[in-house]
Parts: sequence; structure tokens; C-alpha cells
Amino acid sequence: MQIPKDALLARIFIGEDHRFDGRPLYEAIVLQARESGLAGATVLRGPMGFGHSSRLRTTKILQLSEDLPLVIEIVDSAEKIEAFLPVLDAMMGSGLITLEKVQVLRYGQTG
Repeated sequence: MQIPKDALLARIFIGEDHRFDGRPLYEAIVLQARESGLAGATVLRGPMGFGHSSRLRTTKILQLSEDLPLVIEIVDSAEKIEAFLPVLDAMMGSGLITLEKVQVLRYGQTG
């Protein structure tokens, strides 16, 4: 699989306790991205953050939160990312999705 040099990055911000169809939302998104033939997805866990509610979530021991911030990053062609947006919309009750134009320098191995 090749990704065009000029691609699109979808960055999805959700909470660790967000769910879809009985499973963690981040897991459902990654599995659906794979099933949709997207180039790849990565889930990043944040040690601290807040969202639209302004409720602070942190790993600090005195304020330990079970709903830490997660970021899912998916890079692929603009067409594939844009086609995946309605899928995300149907899966997400809340959260934030941003899109950025990116330049792919390397994807996978050659030789």
C-alpha cells in the first residue's frame, strides 16, 4: 500500500472511558480504520488533559482519573480520510476531530 506524498492526518481526541458497541471507542475506531483499508492508526495516551467540560483528567496520584485523554492519529490520502469521517461521526458521541495536511516522507520498507 502506498500513501501519496501529500496526505491528510486525522487526529481524534477522546476519553479513555468512551465506548462504542460495548468496547472501548479507541479500539473500535482502530479496528474500523483497518477494516476500511486505511494505511494505519496509532493510539496515544495522555498523562493530563481536559476537554469541552473543562474537567481535568490526570495520572497524578492525588487526582487519579480513570478517563485519561487519548489521541488517535490516522494518516492516508485525503480521499480515504474524508470517506472515513462519516464512520467516525456515527461512532463518536463526543470528542474532537482535527484534520491537517501532511507530507509523507516514508511509509513502510522498500527492498
